[in-house]
Amino acid sequence: MKLDSASVVSIFRKSVQDWHTNESLSANPYPSSDLEHLLYKKNQIDTVQWHVEDEIRRPDLPDSKLVQFKRQIDSLNQERTDLVESIDDRISALFQGIPLKPGARMNSETPAWLIDRMSILELKIYHMEEQTRRNDVSSEHVQKCQTKLDVLLEQRKDLSLCLDQILEDLKKGEKFYKVYRQMKMYNDQNLNPSLYSHKA
Repeated sequence: MKLDSASVVSIFRKSVQDWHTNESLSANPYPSSDLEHLLYKKNQIDTVQWHVEDEIRRPDLPDSKLVQFKRQIDSLNQERTDLVESIDDRISALFQGIPLKPGARMNSETPAWLIDRMSILELKIYHMEEQTRRNDVSSEHVQKCQTKLDVLLEQRKDLSLCLDQILEDLKKGEKFYKVYRQMKMYNDQNLNPSLYSHKA
């Protein structure tokens, strides 16, 4: 694929639309070896988590269901983090042979974590736009949501510009980044005291 913001946004928009067509996970339309596959999968995880986060806030939710959703969110968060790191590895490989220019600067945010923000932003845009089309609410509600939607659309432009700029800087050897593993501890039975102290 041509790695740029337009392609990334297009994949995320397709993923969001696909999920909402059936309100379930869709078959990934991209070959498993392609970066597009990882991007589509990334947004599908975010989309599932978005709706689980909605459900967990229901006041009538039984405690047993609350625990089930919380554990699902933990699992999705771990999967999301692992996938972002995989995307960063793939992007790093694209620029591996490019020599750094003297004075090249390190970027604190990696391309994949920026892409992560763009993925979640597409969900915000989809659901805020949905609110502007509601017929069962006041015109004031619609207008407030339209104002918020306008801000989200501006943010899409800004994040897209930032992604294209970092990719261009990487291509020119003007910037570099390091992939630091998140090293989440709460899901690791050897690192979370609440888990390893109860193993026995």
